[in-house]
Amino acid sequence: MCGIAGILYFNQPLAEERSILSMTDALAHRGPDAKGIYMDGGLALGHRRLSIIDLSAAANQPFTDVSGRYTIVFNGEMYNYREIKSQIAGYPFQTTSDTEVILAAYSQWGMDGIQRFKGMFAFAIWDKQEKELLLVRDRMGVKPLYYYTDNEKIIFASESRAILKSGCVPKRISIRGLYEYLSCQSVSYPLTMIEGIRQLEAGACLKIKNGKLEKIKYWQFLQLTNQSDYSEASAIQRNIKQLLMQSIQRRLVSDVPVGAFLSGGIDSSIVVGLMAEMGSSKPATFNISFSEKEFDESEYAEIISRKFNTDHTKIQLSPDIMLQELEEALSAMDTPSGDGVNSYVVSRAIRNAGIKVALSGVGGDELFAGYPVFHQFQKLYARKPLWPYTGLIRKTVAKALFPSAFSNKKYRLQQLLRTPSPDIEYLYPVFRQMHSPQLIKKLISASLPEATALQSILLQNKEALHRLPLLSQVSAAEYLGYTQHTLMKDTDQMSMAVALEVREPFFDSDLVEYVMGIPDRFKQPVYPKSLLVESVKPLLPEEIVFRKKQGFVFPWALWLRQELRSFCETHISRLSERGFVHGNAVQQYWRSFLKNSPAIRWMDIWLLVVLEYWLEKNGIDEQ
Repeated sequence: MCGIAGILYFNQPLAEERSILSMTDALAHRGPDAKGIYMDGGLALGHRRLSIIDLSAAANQPFTDVSGRYTIVFNGEMYNYREIKSQIAGYPFQTTSDTEVILAAYSQWGMDGIQRFKGMFAFAIWDKQEKELLLVRDRMGVKPLYYYTDNEKIIFASESRAILKSGCVPKRISIRGLYEYLSCQSVSYPLTMIEGIRQLEAGACLKIKNGKLEKIKYWQFLQLTNQSDYSEASAIQRNIKQLLMQSIQRRLVSDVPVGAFLSGGIDSSIVVGLMAEMGSSKPATFNISFSEKEFDESEYAEIISRKFNTDHTKIQLSPDIMLQELEEALSAMDTPSGDGVNSYVVSRAIRNAGIKVALSGVGGDELFAGYPVFHQFQKLYARKPLWPYTGLIRKTVAKALFPSAFSNKKYRLQQLLRTPSPDIEYLYPVFRQMHSPQLIKKLISASLPEATALQSILLQNKEALHRLPLLSQVSAAEYLGYTQHTLMKDTDQMSMAVALEVREPFFDSDLVEYVMGIPDRFKQPVYPKSLLVESVKPLLPEEIVFRKKQGFVFPWALWLRQELRSFCETHISRLSERGFVHGNAVQQYWRSFLKNSPAIRWMDIWLLVVLEYWLEKNGIDEQ
């Protein structure tokens, strides 16, 4: 796991070394173990290394193959590199790294080699002979890759802040990105919060030659080619367990110890249980505990630790410690987020315990219908036959709601009543919505788009979505929305802020392809994530399976009105002075929250506070 950066000038004969050094330095937190740059005329590549596989200096990057033709900067892990290495005959390998295997595979098979890779990765390969740059991102989009291009150059990096450090990109906020953030608490492909900086799509390559860019999709999430037989429940369960074990086995590949997050919930407990079954040593597990009983899950984590004989560490967190680390967590955000602070605190605690790599149970809810949104969608979709005949009634009810100025709940209900059909492409964006379009217009004075990028993506892919079972339609929407752009992004930026590599077995593309095809009659939860639990039975104790789901949360609503009130008030006040907002409306919004208005959630306010902090920290201008 590392940080990568690069600049390619289309006509300028020499790239500037100081620019790539500044970019690489901005990524130092992602790779504290080694750094390096590579220059070739108008090209400059930079790398910061977190050493996980082949710890020797010989595997440092940028890395050039034995022919001298190809040079790579690589962020991530190639889990099946040993298998691929065995298929490449006659190549004189100089290291035991996965980095060299990528270059060897590319030199032998070209673009076809990328289809063989199983892992989480973002990398750039420079072909010195053809003067061609290739940017590649993994299938699920676990590892980020951002780029900026104009008529003179392309600049890329693992973080948008590193691109800004090149000194070549204006620091202007993207109003379209802002609308995404306020709507969804994150920004969907291809946008970012910075005007001109874009995200490379998951499962895609970008070829750059002679100043021209060509995007190639090498994996389509919604065009699954899995042809499995789903006729028997027992066979499905066996296949799920086999794929999960394969996924975890892949993610245990490391030359440093591998630990695991252990909340005591179903997903993390399954990951730890299977790790224990397959590993040769006791897994190191970590749990965050709180003195406040309503937020503490440590007793469940300890049940799992005892069952699987893990080397368990309980890390006690108090509100004081949490609040002390708050600004460090906010400063670590490459892109603003409402959720990321939680991930930062846990990652830092685990890294401080001496662990470089940890497995996480994140992603199980999305694959196995663990969120309320799955049931909500089914319930509304069941009314589809009546939808065309109830338009007048729905519109009348929507008009009669009379939302108050800041009533997100009623605005969302109006949107649901006015949708042309209860299909996933219309319902999902409303289900996951933070601020409604009506409310955003009250808070933001700039000209706003008609729809979010997420809405557009779902509409463009509606035919592929509709071919999936209903529960898998929600999983797909989750992946294209919240999962990829909030959950994965937060996991990456907050763990890498403290140089911790997090690996997520539930985001294995082979597992995802299989589970997405399972008919609803098998996946429908009888109890929470029953298909997943039955597939690994008798792995989990009943007190874990049937416990009340808590989720990893902090008492934010209380903190924002008490310990964090001054902090929030300062940033709300500064945000109110910006030209793209309606300052009076933002201030009124804050005052209503302080008066305990039931229409305003703590997250609604926190998104604004984080936005202003991020704008100030990164010196982002309005336009």
